[in-house]
Amino acid sequence: MSEPAVAVGPGRARPDEPAPPARRRPPRRRRVPLRSRLRRDWQLLAMVAPGFLVLLIFSYLPIAGNVIAFQDYNPYLGDNPWQAFTHSNWIGFGQFQLLFDDPAFWDAFRNTLAITAFQLVFFFPLPILLAVMLHNLLSSRLRGLVQTIVYLPHFFSWVLVISFFVAMLGGAGLLAQTMRDAGMQPWNVMTNPDTFIVLVTAEAVWKDVGWGTIVFLAALSTIDQSLYEAAAADGAGRWRRLWHITLPGLRPVIVLLLILRLGDALSVGFEQFLLQRDAVGRQAAEVLDTFVYHFSIATGNYGYGAAAGLFKAVVGLVLILAANRVAHLLGERGIYSKS
Repeated sequence: MSEPAVAVGPGRARPDEPAPPARRRPPRRRRVPLRSRLRRDWQLLAMVAPGFLVLLIFSYLPIAGNVIAFQDYNPYLGDNPWQAFTHSNWIGFGQFQLLFDDPAFWDAFRNTLAITAFQLVFFFPLPILLAVMLHNLLSSRLRGLVQTIVYLPHFFSWVLVISFFVAMLGGAGLLAQTMRDAGMQPWNVMTNPDTFIVLVTAEAVWKDVGWGTIVFLAALSTIDQSLYEAAAADGAGRWRRLWHITLPGLRPVIVLLLILRLGDALSVGFEQFLLQRDAVGRQAAEVLDTFVYHFSIATGNYGYGAAAGLFKAVVGLVLILAANRVAHLLGERGIYSKS
């Protein structure tokens, strides 16, 4: 007599089939006690301790000074800075109200944003282009010579850089003298407020474009050379290899540096603009850093300058968080990502 048939549904196993193995959870890692980790890694901790102390003293502790943005701070009250802080009156957001009602502040804010946007378009891509050109040079000796030449201006001070531009483009400079000898009217370059944004960008390019290629050259060195060889064997030309191999390999670094640049968008420089402010006028050369110097430090109104600095920091934080979010939406890691 045959056994009765057993209905087997899609979710039921046959009687003669072995049961599937149970899914095991990965074993939890045993947490190492703090004392054991300190004993194990004390050499590394001792190595990074000086840098950590410098960062703590000069970067994090001064953040506490932003509290004077909410005070009518007077450094001459009391016998020490702590007494000056405790004796100064709290005025809440009064400094910010004065700041936002000041037309000079908004002029500096607009100039800063305009210079940042202009340099993002005409300066930021140049280190990438220079790095790609240097990477494709066949002669290592020629590559080293070019790198040395373009790196050198980074070590010049802004006083020397601006003096060089004055000697070349100033009213008594080489270009003006050559145009006068040719019977032409010399161009007004160093004192023209209408072209000042082009001038400061050209100065920044000459000084720092070579230094900015270091990170991109390091990123290019990590690209697998077999990808280029395989693409060349498949018939891909130089431009197609650049578009499909080189630029995708640089994209994470480009996104990271772009996010960091946006976070620092309101800090376009201090010395460069301070040295040329009198030549072109405040309306063209005043940026937030020079505004804080002239309207706060030079006048002793430290709470007013702290309010401007805190506003700049908050705007920079918002920009860097927004840019990092956009990077995540585009599939890039950005400066951080949630695990």
